Amino acid sequence: MSDETTVPETGQAAPGLLIHSAGPLEKDALTGILRSAANARAALGQASGIEVVVQGPGVTLLATNSPATEAIANAGQLHVDILACGNSMRSAGMEDKDLAPGVGTVPAAIAHLARRQWDGWAYARL
Repeated sequence: MSDETTVPETGQAAPGLLIHSAGPLEKDALTGILRSAANARAALGQASGIEVVVQGPGVTLLATNSPATEAIANAGQLHVDILACGNSMRSAGMEDKDLAPGVGTVPAAIAHLARRQWDGWAYARL
């Protein structure tokens, strides 16, 4: 992982699957994305890294006390890393302390996506 990424430690081996969500995001959509990540975990097993990167106004759903907190916790228990774009957080007036437990950050989602793809990760946009 890049030194610029703060991800909860899962011990996952690279490469893996990166799931990207950008733009406005409703609670049900985020829950569906996290369910897809859980399905990927079940199919790919524990050896693959799985990350969900949220970019855009949807980062507000990653905040403590958001309606998606239960889905975030469930995904974390399956060793799915959930990452908020730092640039999007600044645009939404959020700080790291505002994020739900277990949610990490990347400075810029677009750069993180590029790095992961260069490292051989599969990419899915949901």
